[in-house]
Order: sequence, then structure tokens, then C-alpha cells
Amino acid sequence: MRKTFIILLACLVSIVLAAPVFANPISPGFNSNTLPANDDGSTGAVSTGFNFNFFGTTYTDLYVNNNGNVTFGGSMWTYTPFGLTTNTAIPIIAPFFADVDTRGAGSGIVSYGTGTYGGHNAFGVNWPNVGYYSEETDKLDNFQVLLVDRSDIGAGDADIYFNYGSMQWETGDYSGGTDGLGGQSAHVGYSAGTGVAGSFFELPGSGVNGAFIDGGPDALDTGTNDGTPGQYLFNVRNGSVTPVSVPEPSTLLMLGFGLAGLTVVRFMKKRGTA
Repeated sequence: MRKTFIILLACLVSIVLAAPVFANPISPGFNSNTLPANDDGSTGAVSTGFNFNFFGTTYTDLYVNNNGNVTFGGSMWTYTPFGLTTNTAIPIIAPFFADVDTRGAGSGIVSYGTGTYGGHNAFGVNWPNVGYYSEETDKLDNFQVLLVDRSDIGAGDADIYFNYGSMQWETGDYSGGTDGLGGQSAHVGYSAGTGVAGSFFELPGSGVNGAFIDGGPDALDTGTNDGTPGQYLFNVRNGSVTPVSVPEPSTLLMLGFGLAGLTVVRFMKKRGTA
């Protein structure tokens, strides 16, 4: 019986410690329009297809910026990322604010459009395996932002999803990076643009070299705040964004050990040995 217990415990521990392989959560579609290959370009005002109340202002359109973000009220060409926790001067939602350059051979181009997600109308922007400045494609990033209409809950309500596949670079060459790494690296989050407390948020790892890339301490392709690896969800209700708490990997690991231990105890009780 002792041998059976040891074998079972070893199996459970190996399951908890194993590095699972997850399919990335990037949703297909939202690609009826494209932003031609460029560096630091933007679209004109693009309709989202629904009303979106973002910190007290209701928007029906936005601007898609090549450098990993969307803005409201105007476009933004800025290529070196800045912090989103101060007065940004423009409302912004940034799944990966960094110097995206889609001109290089082998880079995808930004696409966007309307569709549905989870049974709700949605607007999405894709950055599919895009390169970095200047026309570099030795490393590629794959990410997406979705704005999902939740007027079923309240007028102007929405859900914001940041979805990630493989993320291999963090910085453009003109932002102090070398081969896509180091320098002034990417920021991820949102801001009403005012700098007022409670009107902005950044993911841990923003501006930190090596944090967001694959294998980093805050790797976007495996991180989550809603239980889906590679996905971050922000609920916008009555104009305010619900604060999120990103679970630490160590917390998830301890939870796994706890569940493993509970399973072993239940097994031993059933066998009449505990």
C-alpha cells in the first residue's frame, strides 16, 4: 500500500509540474479590413458597430494604430512606448504598445473588423506575426484586442480581451533595443488619458526588459487573469473598468499541489489506510 501511495503521489506531482501546451486564444476573423504594410501608421476613424462607454465618454469609433494599440478621438503614431499610468493625453487601449513594423518580408499586416465573440457583437484588431523596427522579422509577435458589446448588461458596457500567441520581441531598434530585445520595452494596458487615479492600468511587466516575451516572468502567451492562458479580460461597466488581479504562477502551482494532496488523501481514505 505504501508503494501504491508513493506512485500515485509521484504521478500527481509530475502532472502539476509538467509544462502544458495550450492553443493560443486568438479568435479567428476580424480581418475584413487591413492596414497596409507600414511603420508608425494608423487608420482613420473606424466604426466599432456599437456604443462603448470608456471612463464616462461614449465612443462609436476608434483609430487602429500599427504600434500595438487603439486610441479614441484621434490616431497616435508614437513608436517608443510610454507608461500608461500618467496623463497620456489620449484615451488608449494597448494590447502591446511597442514599435511594430510590418514592412519586412515575412511580417504579417494588421487587420481589423467587426464580428461576434461569445454570441455578442464585437470589434477586433489583429497583429498576426508582426515584425519590429526597422523591417526586422527574425522575431515575430502574434496578438489581438477584442472589444465585445455587452449592452445586454447595460448601455455602453463592453468586455475587453487581450489575446496572445507567441511573443518573441519587445522593442524596436529606435527605442534602444537590439535584435528586438532590451531598451524601452513594451507596455500593456489602458488609460482614459487623464492620469486620474482609477482611470488606467498596466499589466505587471510593462516596460520591464524580458518580462513579456515567451519564457519571461510575465510571459503574455501563458499569463492570464481569467483562466485561459494567453488571455486577459477587462470588464467595462457603466464607464469604469473592473480592476483585475493577475494570478502569480506560484499561486497556481500551490493550488495544484493542494489539489494533488487532497486527491491522495481521498484515495487513502477510500482504501482504508488514512
